Amino acid sequence: MKKILLILVTGLLLCSCEDFLDTKNYTKKDTSNFPQTAEDAEQMIAGIYNALNSAFADADNQAYSKSQLFLSEIASDERYGSAGQNDPLWQALDKLMNYGYDMMMAAWKIPYQGIFRCNTAIKALPNCVGFRPGQLEEYTGEAYFLRGYFFFNLAQVFENVPLPVDPNPANLPQSPVEDTYGQIASDLQQAIELLLSAKSSFPSKGHATKWAAEALMARVFLFYTGYYGKSELPVAGGGSISKSQVISWLEDCINNSGHDLLSDFRSLWPYANPYAKEKYKYITDTEVAERKTIPAWPGDGHRETVFATNFSNFSDWGTSTGFSNNVVLAFSMRQGDTKNGSEVTFPFYRGWGAGCVSTNIWNDWDDSDIRKKASILDARTEYPAGYSLGGDNQWEETGYWQKKYTGTSAYDNDRYVFNYGVLMYGFPDDANKWSISNTQDVVHIRYADVLLMHSELKEDATGLNRVRDRAGLPPISYSLDAIKRERRFELAFEGVRYYDLMRWGDAADALGRQNGSPIYNGGVETTMKEFAGGYKARYQATGGFFPIPESQIALSEGVLVQNKGWGSDGINYTGW
Repeated sequence: MKKILLILVTGLLLCSCEDFLDTKNYTKKDTSNFPQTAEDAEQMIAGIYNALNSAFADADNQAYSKSQLFLSEIASDERYGSAGQNDPLWQALDKLMNYGYDMMMAAWKIPYQGIFRCNTAIKALPNCVGFRPGQLEEYTGEAYFLRGYFFFNLAQVFENVPLPVDPNPANLPQSPVEDTYGQIASDLQQAIELLLSAKSSFPSKGHATKWAAEALMARVFLFYTGYYGKSELPVAGGGSISKSQVISWLEDCINNSGHDLLSDFRSLWPYANPYAKEKYKYITDTEVAERKTIPAWPGDGHRETVFATNFSNFSDWGTSTGFSNNVVLAFSMRQGDTKNGSEVTFPFYRGWGAGCVSTNIWNDWDDSDIRKKASILDARTEYPAGYSLGGDNQWEETGYWQKKYTGTSAYDNDRYVFNYGVLMYGFPDDANKWSISNTQDVVHIRYADVLLMHSELKEDATGLNRVRDRAGLPPISYSLDAIKRERRFELAFEGVRYYDLMRWGDAADALGRQNGSPIYNGGVETTMKEFAGGYKARYQATGGFFPIPESQIALSEGVLVQNKGWGSDGINYTGW
């Protein structure tokens, strides 16, 4: 929910560290006076969530474009870097190439800031007083969950990372992969044991729950065992987690959480808001929320959301732009002197044009699947008189845009506004704020994913067919290929495809299919060419992981070692 006040914490260790090795306290509060009370503890936990939020909201050095959602989408086989001719960084990320010093700094710094705050909270919370029954366990469980989340984020992006679990870490080397995943598993196991098992309330408030911890554990298990060819997930301190244990956790989530599928797939996304229904004929038959109510549309923070990051309308050019969802801004179509992203392409608004959808997924997706047009905008077909190729010198364009995370406008009483929040929540109708007004949640885990993970682990079609039934598709027998297809189409553009390809061993070939695909640069038709040997070669060279920031290697005085595939010449992207 976007209306939740994001608490700005000025206390100990909740201000940004410039890097994870710089942990000096520059604030007035210190460990002698903070935290002391349950209220202090609440502020401390809010500060951890703020670190998670900043990965998507922080406009400083385009930190949002190093968020896991952005990276995994751009690096996948279904999106290009795109954006403008003068946006080589995003195009470089798509091609697993380098662009500029410390290209990945935000992807490294922000999770370690979050880990630092988690470590401090885990150590300090037991000394606080005034908790209501169960509150200490709840806060501690959230800290463990978030630390596990941050470590998993780092492990998927960089693979080889230091593993600080103390508020005052030394100059740590990279840990073995087994140790990193063992710590992630231990943290999530602690979270499962500590977090409350009550049914989730809806709309959700963006906090971790036992059910989110169980679902995230399954995602960790699938990635670790798949990518590294293991049968069990190690646990720090000894022991391991088996497939059967993960299945039992998922069944707990399925049977007891209160989470469920919405009846209409289209209702999950912002274009289903009540102020779009009148003008966007594609959704005239969908369920919509009451006007000026919470949620803004049926899927907004509702029962299908297992864990999400929330945003607010507090962004302002005069104070801070770090509250809106800037990934949505990045993924929206470019305009320039065209009508793209205007009233003509209602309800889809403008942005920076990153992540144009590949023609491959459009061609592979059967037209009978309602999720195809619910997920992909075929702009030239839907807006034949309005959409123009090459808007604002759009590069690596296909005419296909994803509909899930994109700027969404609204219309009411002959009034067109740039963002649904103006009508839903009374946001200022200030055209100068169009780029800092996106408040859509980033949904990290959706209940449909829980069902599909359960089917994959149990090798059973029950959850798979529940998801298919919602999409109007007939039941099928279980097979791994069926799971692969279903995950591709159900979860398209939600930040899971790239890591699915990695864990299945399919990434190199899938990425290689992008070479030679039709695209448009500045409105001129061409094809995607091979850079640095092509997508497949770069994946094979790097294993799918990104480079550790050079400044961090220097700061460690050589203790940190650069990841494979990133230390050679010829991988610097210079554009088309």
